[in-house]
Amino acid sequence: MKLLDALPPAWRKAVSCACGLVAFTLVFTALMAFTYEMTRERIDAAKDEQQMRLIDEVLPRERYDNTLLADAVSAPGNTANVGRIWRARRGADAVALVFEAFADDGYGGRIELIVGIGDDGRVTGVRVGAHHETPGLGDYIEPAKDRRHQNKPWIAQFEGVDANLPKARWTVKKDGGDFDYRAGATVSPRAVTVAVGRGVLWVNKHRAALFEAPTDAKLNDEARTE
Repeated sequence: MKLLDALPPAWRKAVSCACGLVAFTLVFTALMAFTYEMTRERIDAAKDEQQMRLIDEVLPRERYDNTLLADAVSAPGNTANVGRIWRARRGADAVALVFEAFADDGYGGRIELIVGIGDDGRVTGVRVGAHHETPGLGDYIEPAKDRRHQNKPWIAQFEGVDANLPKARWTVKKDGGDFDYRAGATVSPRAVTVAVGRGVLWVNKHRAALFEAPTDAKLNDEARTE
């Protein structure tokens, strides 16, 4: 205090304000940290629940008996744009792989996908996790918004497709591929179809290595086990 009193009035005011700001910052940071710790489990649980809702749509839970979200590996930096991969098992048997795939060329940028491949080598389903496509044009990649195909949404056409389908056929019919699209709204379905095919071919090729990898291991094109 004696040192503060020795300062000119303007300096004393500046130092006092600075000390008050520092104290406020420390208290606010501590409060935010406390709030985060108190709510982290609920936030994580909500994220897991949302993730499982999507996964359930591509792979019903009755097909496996392990804790799916706890049995996963990651594929960062791979050329297939595949993210996290979950391994579905029934006892000691490998049942299916469910994985994240990303399309970076939609109308509004990145489209996040969830894709499943069964033990029969066929796609079990595809769902969109997040996107920013133009309403009324590209948003029909989501079943809930696909008003023209309510009985069989556009994205349902991936179900049952052979995972070994040649790469050139993983695009819309307009580009010489096998998959339908809506006239006048080609960008979104093209991006989704190509991303699904790219991911399916990569994951199916490395199926054995993915099932054998330790949980939470990170595999990429250079480091994976063949």
